[in-house]
Amino acid sequence: MDTLIAIRNLAKTYQRGNQDVPVLLDVTLNIAAGDYVSLMGPSGSGKSTLLNLIAGLDKPTSGSLKVGGIELADLSEADMARWRANNVGFIFQFYNLMPVLDAFENVELPLLLTGLGRAERRERVELALSMVGLGDRMDHYPNELSGGQQQRVAIARALITDPLLIVADEPTGDLDRQSADDVLNLLDRLNQELGKTIVMVTHDPQCAARAKNQVHLVKGELMPTPGAH
Repeated sequence: MDTLIAIRNLAKTYQRGNQDVPVLLDVTLNIAAGDYVSLMGPSGSGKSTLLNLIAGLDKPTSGSLKVGGIELADLSEADMARWRANNVGFIFQFYNLMPVLDAFENVELPLLLTGLGRAERRERVELALSMVGLGDRMDHYPNELSGGQQQRVAIARALITDPLLIVADEPTGDLDRQSADDVLNLLDRLNQELGKTIVMVTHDPQCAARAKNQVHLVKGELMPTPGAH
């Protein structure tokens, strides 16, 4: 498989006052197109920082991070925002839905930045919501949906631009086990049926085991996980 994400000697250091706080140290990793990778590790291990770098939400202190052959650190802020909008679908632990918008409008939001007409937007949104099993909940607001349903709306929103990459930060962290399984089954389908590349941060070993490959971060360093399939 072709490499989609190529990470070489990546480091990230934050400044707190006068102090440098290293979060990632010399990380080197390849993620193939169509892979499904879980990033695991204790709190403070750097896994969310690595996810944010891969998603173009932050820039490394040193090293190289290419997605689809593009060196993200070379992009201006405006180009980076454009790149994210075109290439990355985001799934967050707490859904990040707009409470004043119904499910249809929440999913449509990323399309408002594109040149698509209203009819094509509607067609795409209806398809995405039916795919996540919420075709009959399009006019419901977030407070009228369960946590699992809200996360499925968020997944439909992440899919709507047909992104190159889906990043998920603790996507089941706020859900009961049944809702979590529903969400993980959906991520399996996105990977297996649509070929979406997924990078997921999780604390949950059961959740991580659903990915094709697992990598562990410990104190900012990447450790391959024995027995990852």
